[in-house]
Amino acid sequence: MPGSVAPLDLAGVTIPHHFRCPISLELMLDPVTVCTGQTYDRASIESWVATGNTTCPVTRTRLTDFTLIPNHTLRRLIQDWCVSHRSLGVERIPTPKQPADAPLVRSLLASAAVGGVASRLAALRRLCALARESEKNRAVISTHETRSALLEIAFEGGEQPGCSDADQPALVAMAVLSMLPLSEAESAVVATRPERLHRLGEIVKGHPSTEARINAAAVIESVATGTRSAETRATIGGMDGVMAGLVALVEQPGNPRAVRVGIRGLLAMCLAKENRTRAVAAGAAAAVVRRMGELSSSDLERALATVELLCRGEGGRE
Repeated sequence: MPGSVAPLDLAGVTIPHHFRCPISLELMLDPVTVCTGQTYDRASIESWVATGNTTCPVTRTRLTDFTLIPNHTLRRLIQDWCVSHRSLGVERIPTPKQPADAPLVRSLLASAAVGGVASRLAALRRLCALARESEKNRAVISTHETRSALLEIAFEGGEQPGCSDADQPALVAMAVLSMLPLSEAESAVVATRPERLHRLGEIVKGHPSTEARINAAAVIESVATGTRSAETRATIGGMDGVMAGLVALVEQPGNPRAVRVGIRGLLAMCLAKENRTRAVAAGAAAAVVRRMGELSSSDLERALATVELLCRGEGGRE
């Protein structure tokens, strides 16, 4: 095992053996301890487990608990060692970001639901940052409890004084929702409430913040995808501003995410026949075709599928 490996060098400095990950043999950036008491770099042990291994790499004993406990003491020792060797070109390891876990998410949701605007915004921004960091974080965050709470915040009435147009708690909650899939029941909570559909249409069509319009479009796509009812999709597509807003995102210059979200939204909408004519009237076909040369392979497939559906609608081949 790695215990017999000669010390590695970093910038001409010998790295202490107990600062090196037994898996990668590199300086640990985020040391975590597993249930056997052995410490590894987080990225290395997560990769080890993700590839199907169920034993501790050093002790070879079975891992009965896959919880990774941050080894703060060792991390501080490594940071101190890096600082003391800074003159030799050794850089201080960054403080690792705290990954999402269920207690943290519940705490943030509780803070986001009540209290002053500043504390609510801080909790929602933290939740949004966690969701953006990794797929693993999104999986932890994306529970029915979380999504339901965020939906209530996203569609709460009235704007908060002292906040910019793009920084209302409702819009930050919508930014988190834009990264999470919605269940059929959760989609219905939006689709069966005309005032909520109207709000989405308002944002996606004319909000001054491009980011807010993109997030609203992503929620529209999630709602349309989450419902199995073509009638519900048609209702969403018939709301004032929805089709025009999605087309405007596809036409947004220099914003790949806007184009991607706009196309995904149009594809979800056009699964309902009634929406194809509406999309064509809004200029969707021409807008999507103009963007095809800029798309990734997966986005191009969606664009082609969207155009195919549009061609089936009235006026789509013109």
